[in-house]
Amino acid sequence: MGEELKISILRNEPNRLTLKVQGEDHTLLNLLAEELQKDGSVVFAAYREEHPLTREYTLTIITDGSKAPFDALAEAAARLKELFEELRDQWLRAVEG
Repeated sequence: MGEELKISILRNEPNRLTLKVQGEDHTLLNLLAEELQKDGSVVFAAYREEHPLTREYTLTIITDGSKAPFDALAEAAARLKELFEELRDQWLRAVEG
């Protein structure tokens, strides 16, 4: 089993949210940043790796003010969850014949 996921809020403002993420890697953070960028209210969404040996990342989300960054994050995560559930269902249907 992998490292436990830990998320800390570094900055929480009406238009900007910065999170420190530990226990994950580029796989999830890249998907999340890409999904956030599809939201019209998000003007910036990206992450950076603090150091390759620490497995610590910083995720920053900036919105235009029409939506709180945390809400944009929650919606993006929900969309990804739906996508993966659909992929799982398609895979199960294909396997079951």
